[in-house]
Amino acid sequence: MTNDFVQLSDFFAQADWNSKIYLLLRHAERNHITPADKDYGAHVGLTDRGRRQAVALGKMIPAFGDAVYFSSPVGRCVETAKCIGEGRKLAGFVDNSIVGGASDAVVGTNTKVVPIDELGDFFVGDKAAYERALDEGFYENICKWLDDGEHAAFLPLHKRAEQMREMMFSRSSSRFNIFVTHDAWIVPCLSHFCGLKFEPKCWMNFLTGLAFELPEKGDVKVTPITAMETGWLHF
Repeated sequence: MTNDFVQLSDFFAQADWNSKIYLLLRHAERNHITPADKDYGAHVGLTDRGRRQAVALGKMIPAFGDAVYFSSPVGRCVETAKCIGEGRKLAGFVDNSIVGGASDAVVGTNTKVVPIDELGDFFVGDKAAYERALDEGFYENICKWLDDGEHAAFLPLHKRAEQMREMMFSRSSSRFNIFVTHDAWIVPCLSHFCGLKFEPKCWMNFLTGLAFELPEKGDVKVTPITAMETGWLHF
């Protein structure tokens, strides 16, 4: 497996200033989830290192242009988005705008985050089958879905990945649009848009995902990106 991810700082250095940037990111480093967790880790938050990682990512986002933040309703995703916004503030740029004046925004100091349910379970087709897949082997079932494109627990991979991108574009048209969610919903997008291959013991890292560049004219550019030393985790 090669390291196909572009460092986020390098991505921003070459990004077209006339494009709108959409980042789809996994949350920062979290505390450990055990098999005994009845809510499949929904209560598990970020580590101290994870919070620092997210702040460091925020400092990479250029100061020119407004930024908005969306996340899965799960706490570690909201916390990641808040820390990214705070990092950008520490780098010298504060923007308090929010899409549509959403009443469900989470406010953390000067950063407003809009939790959206879609980012929590975007690819889930059958909830009961999904919970069985989690119990039987999360990574194995995800990889089987990636290989086949179909799975009883999930919606059709390729069609739904395209809908993920369109959902992001429809939510906001700011200069920088940050969406924080879970690896389960980013891996299929990396598979569909970038052709990356995953295995149960070779997975995606925290603060890793995709960047979509939406130009004024021309085609959308998709880049697999990471804010970590590598985009891969090996188990």
